[in-house]
Amino acid sequence: MINTIIFDFGGVILNINYHKTIEAFQQLGVENFDQLYSQHQQNHLFDLLETGKIEPEAFVAALKESLPESVTEQQIIDAWNALLLNYPKHRLAFLKEIGEAYPIYMLSNTNAIHEQYFIQTLAEEHPEVNLKALFKEVYYSHEVGMRKPNVEIFEWVLEQNQLNPATTLFIDDTEQHIKGAQKAGLHTYHLLPGEDIAEVLPRVLAELNQ
Repeated sequence: MINTIIFDFGGVILNINYHKTIEAFQQLGVENFDQLYSQHQQNHLFDLLETGKIEPEAFVAALKESLPESVTEQQIIDAWNALLLNYPKHRLAFLKEIGEAYPIYMLSNTNAIHEQYFIQTLAEEHPEVNLKALFKEVYYSHEVGMRKPNVEIFEWVLEQNQLNPATTLFIDDTEQHIKGAQKAGLHTYHLLPGEDIAEVLPRVLAELNQ
């Protein structure tokens, strides 16, 4: 019986498109950016940013070294944020509804640059919505110093909230994160391209709670 749900953020709640950031950096002059950063793998520099081990300014400066001298810091930030799209209104309404029936949490691999941008986007698109208020707790990788798919971050979230993995469902759109959660004993659902959490989750819960 599932009594708790942990959601990923990008690709599950917020619409994202990694190719937009890859294309933006290619336009700035980094032809092989897709080999450095994608949904499935990334260079160590990005890991450092996502675990809060380097400041955003150092991250931007490191990227600037491999770009033409004419590229500005703001262009780099804009390219980095290009993957972050929009919040479907029905998805936010669904989170509010499901949060009244279950304790819900959010666990996201993200960074300070993206956080500032997606909070600003939410304020512009849906000023009535407080993202953190939708969840019992929100965990960002750059704030907790760990990231998915490492099993430690799942175990830490479970311990922090005294959750039982046998009754907790984790939902993510990235396969390696699902595998990490499974190592921690969580029930999981891998959200596939084209699926919408608001449509899929009721069916998943019905199947798990039979």
